[in-house]
Amino acid sequence: MYTREQEFIERDIEGYLAKHQSKELLRFVTVGSVDDGKSTLIGRLLHDTHGIYEDQLSAVKRASAKRSTDIDFSLFTDGLKAEREQGITIDVAYRYFSTENRKFIIADTPGHVQYTRNMATGASTADVALILIDARLGVLPQSRRHAFIAALLGIPHLLVCVNKMDLVDFEAPVYDAIRGVFGAFAERLGFKSVTFVPVSATGGDNVVHRSDRTPWYDGPTVLRLLETVPIAMDRNHDDFRFPVQFVLRPNLDYRAFAGEIASGVVRQGDPILVLPSRRRSVVAAIDTFDGPLESAFAPQSVAIRLADEIDISRGDMLVRPDNPPTMQRRFDAMLVWMSERSLDRKKSYLLKHAARYIRASVEDIRYTVDLETLNEVPAKRMDLNDIARVTVSCHQPLYFDAYRKNRSTGAFILVDSLTNNTVAAGMILEEAPAEIEAPESMRREHRTQVSQEEREERMGQRGATVWLTGLPGSGKTEVAYALERRLFDMGRIAYVIDPDDGLSTRARADGGSPRFTPEVARRLVDMGVIGIFAFASPRRFDRVAVRSSVGDERFVQVYVSTPLEECKRRDRRGAYGAGHVDPLYDVPVRVDVAISLDTETPDQAAKKIVEAMEGRRLFT
Repeated sequence: MYTREQEFIERDIEGYLAKHQSKELLRFVTVGSVDDGKSTLIGRLLHDTHGIYEDQLSAVKRASAKRSTDIDFSLFTDGLKAEREQGITIDVAYRYFSTENRKFIIADTPGHVQYTRNMATGASTADVALILIDARLGVLPQSRRHAFIAALLGIPHLLVCVNKMDLVDFEAPVYDAIRGVFGAFAERLGFKSVTFVPVSATGGDNVVHRSDRTPWYDGPTVLRLLETVPIAMDRNHDDFRFPVQFVLRPNLDYRAFAGEIASGVVRQGDPILVLPSRRRSVVAAIDTFDGPLESAFAPQSVAIRLADEIDISRGDMLVRPDNPPTMQRRFDAMLVWMSERSLDRKKSYLLKHAARYIRASVEDIRYTVDLETLNEVPAKRMDLNDIARVTVSCHQPLYFDAYRKNRSTGAFILVDSLTNNTVAAGMILEEAPAEIEAPESMRREHRTQVSQEEREERMGQRGATVWLTGLPGSGKTEVAYALERRLFDMGRIAYVIDPDDGLSTRARADGGSPRFTPEVARRLVDMGVIGIFAFASPRRFDRVAVRSSVGDERFVQVYVSTPLEECKRRDRRGAYGAGHVDPLYDVPVRVDVAISLDTETPDQAAKKIVEAMEGRRLFT
């Protein structure tokens, strides 16, 4: 078919390219339940707007013939072999087309719940979410789930296509019922606009062209809505934010700061505040490849020259002095977890925000969202595809806006610094983070790039504390070194910490172990090492402090219950010499292993301890 666009190309190619470049760009994402017809709808849009190349069309026709159909429109987007074999969309398929009014980028996203991360990726930059609902099935939990995610990602407009109307004989009551149910739900999600269209993607009804089979519907088609939905006003033109991506210094006479304007407008002569240095200056010039500008606005890419020489580098941000962003180390955010490996709260990640990388960690998980019911569920962990409200703690102040106010400066990703994989995407909330009173051990917690789980996987064991307690002369030290030898021969990593067992009576009465011992024990556990402590620790509160520091599941308490008379006979350090009273000792209540060297040897005792550790699954 010979179109007006083709005629324009042949007559004036330069004019066509100039017009095409100046067209407004709209990004939209298709979401919905499995087999609702998302890929088919996109294929129909591409086909009926002449956005398909001839070789693509021929290939799809050949593939469709094998299925005994004329054209299977879903094959225009389902590019992965695995997708074609299963008949579903797994990855995010991007397609491009244009009309006389706009250019479009389409993201066809998965419907399966296990591909939530893919859907979130495709929807993160969209202006419109196009959600399909099967007219036969009505509103499903997955329909609500994807609408919630679209709202969470800040997509301003929702276009609801009630698809497969041909399979319900284009009955208006079916459409009206779905519109009533889903419309009431969507009103709670905060979209700027929610529009419904009855369609048949296979037949092309109300997709590009109006359908005669829906005389009761007097609204526009899907394409007409996409061409006319107002998106220019969706951008934030009030808050000027300019993350510096690159410093241009071709010679001694020119210094400019290049980047994309994230939001707002900037003009020559405007006052400027540089973050984080808080130095001030004035815009001297705004440069582009095509020449200087008097003003620029989001999302233009420009180079800004300042009137003063200020030390500015990549990651800094230019803003207005009277309208700065929030600057904090802690903030609350909604986080979408994208990694096969679960969130490790003891591990720090790289947080990428605009053009800046800083070290950060997830301080607290407030709740996760049940994507079937949308209820808030208390949680302590995040796994693949989970969505949760979290508190993030940064090692340096971050300058940001709430995501709903500014998607550019309110969004971030978390990157595993060891694998360089993106593990999460986050949206900063307006509400202030909850105050968390962490225990003393957590306030001193050491943040590392290597998690405890990664160390244990490498070492084949879980970090643990074996605490041998008993009277002086009971044989704790002999058992400790016998245990270390046995563990070493098993290929395990263990280390004995043996203080002077001949402490004075006063020292033993004061606790019998240094005050920093709980922290030492915890650090060894974090390292994945089995720490063997041969301490008298006569007071119960000392032992409880260590147990609390490392956790019950990693604390093995061994009571060396050698009788007092045998301890005195074995004593080589004078703990029971003339002038000494018998030491006070709180017999342990919670004992994992009890041994006595008057009836067994250190090697036999070590074997019993190893068996107890194996029962606790401390070895992997």
